[in-house]
Amino acid sequence: MMEIREYTEYNAEEILSLYASVGWTAYTDQPDTLKKGFENSLLVLGAYEGDTFQGLIRVVGDGYTIVFIQDILVYPKYHRQGIGSRLLQAVLERYRDVRQIHLATDNTAKNAAFYKSQGFHEMSEIGCRVFTRV
Repeated sequence: MMEIREYTEYNAEEILSLYASVGWTAYTDQPDTLKKGFENSLLVLGAYEGDTFQGLIRVVGDGYTIVFIQDILVYPKYHRQGIGSRLLQAVLERYRDVRQIHLATDNTAKNAAFYKSQGFHEMSEIGCRVFTRV
């Protein structure tokens, strides 16, 4: 049975493999930076079937007034099994009293449908605008 638990020990091979499996090479091209990001995250949860690592969710922020879901990744072979939903719900439950929970994602219909099904809204739908600097 799949379980969600805190990801407390950074395993570079495991993490780089997961990020590469979904094509997030901007992260895998800078493994030391990614490791530091994990070390400074508010929370990282992993999805496991026994000892088999299936995916993760990584959160940054202060945990009281704002959290930002930085990464949510599931190995492609485990897609469409509810793992992403379970990871997301675990974060939403943990931070249920936090007013602002944000995330950014690729602009695809599939992603929009998934996050809307989880109760998220596009910022424009609530009268807000997001600015970013890259």
